[in-house]
Amino acid sequence: MKKIAVLCKDGFEEIEALTPVDVLRRANVHVDLVGMDDLKVTSSHQITIQMDCVFNDQIKEYDGIVIPGGLPGATNLRDDARVIEIVQQFNQEYKLIAAICAGPIVLAKADILNGKVCTCSPGFEDQLNGANYQEAIVQRDGNVITGKGPAAALEFGYTILETLGYDASNLRQGMQYNYLINVVAKKALKR
Repeated sequence: MKKIAVLCKDGFEEIEALTPVDVLRRANVHVDLVGMDDLKVTSSHQITIQMDCVFNDQIKEYDGIVIPGGLPGATNLRDDARVIEIVQQFNQEYKLIAAICAGPIVLAKADILNGKVCTCSPGFEDQLNGANYQEAIVQRDGNVITGKGPAAALEFGYTILETLGYDASNLRQGMQYNYLINVVAKKALKR
């Protein structure tokens, strides 16, 4: 069974951290919310969330990591040497690394985005050090997945799931994501 860790520090964006957890757990993927400093972490909107565990050396046993955005959560993760070290190690081992919204600034500091296709929240593009920024909801380049922001959280979660080798089509249908996409497409055609 694959194991994924969602790394959280105070100021994380709730939807960007919890939506991938929801999607992955629905598919029976082992996923843990990992507090970098404590079992209770407070989000950017002042919601305190109970983590599954606190960061420790067992992180090396995971198959992938997810870095949510949110401020100051993403900058708090970026400024934590342990996070940079594990991102670099996972990249060297070609393990899954996913970051959404402002989260890709962590990957930039770890110097793993050079030449990679990626996306991020508007306004953070200039911090992506040599990345091939694309205006997209979600981008995947090898072992790295990046997402635009809160509205991309479901697609981000499904892309993580598919990258792990799972078929997300039943979840997309069951969670009414396909319905949402069809409604948006129909509205766009009417304009």
